[in-house]
Amino acid sequence: MMQEANQLVGLVASDPLRILGLQVILSEQAESKVVSLSVPGALHSFELSLLLIDADSAPQLFELLATFRRNRPDLRLIVLGRASDQEFIQRVIGAGAKGYLSHDARESDIRLCIEVVRDGSIWAPRKVLARLIEAGSSVPAAAASTHSESRFTDREGQVLNLLIEGRPNRDIAMMLGIDEGTVKAHISRLMRKVGVGNRTALTMHYLSSNQQTH
Repeated sequence: MMQEANQLVGLVASDPLRILGLQVILSEQAESKVVSLSVPGALHSFELSLLLIDADSAPQLFELLATFRRNRPDLRLIVLGRASDQEFIQRVIGAGAKGYLSHDARESDIRLCIEVVRDGSIWAPRKVLARLIEAGSSVPAAAASTHSESRFTDREGQVLNLLIEGRPNRDIAMMLGIDEGTVKAHISRLMRKVGVGNRTALTMHYLSSNQQTH
């Protein structure tokens, strides 16, 4: 039994080995459990906030993503697929998925992806994230200060560095000896200072600023 109902992870897949593998991987996390769904309509039978979709089991993947985006905008979607092409992954994220994992992803990456997506960030190759942010940004890059880190407190700098490493809120809280609510508050202040609307844009802004100053 899980600690909270919203920690259930739905899975749209037809490969029994993949289903079993994911169930085993996530069963090692006390707060996670995979619920295999035969059809998307079964979502209404469970209190889910996160759904894994195996692209091999969804020939109309982008239509499916559009349906979820329209009817369940609160549902965070992670796509599992064979493709490693950045253009394809960018399309998947642009269509509404919050994460993309290859079929040969390591167990540690699967767990970390789920935590990162739950925390509100996007899990995808860094180049894909940079492209998406560049395409969707309404603020010219030149308008952002390349020395914005000088406005951060020491604690905010520590949180940001761990965020850039891809750490979920729980890890950041544990490593800094603070609670998760405090981590979220620091991240919110960092986003306001930088002038971005999400954690992913915050990370990519910091990385691009550093590249410009070196």
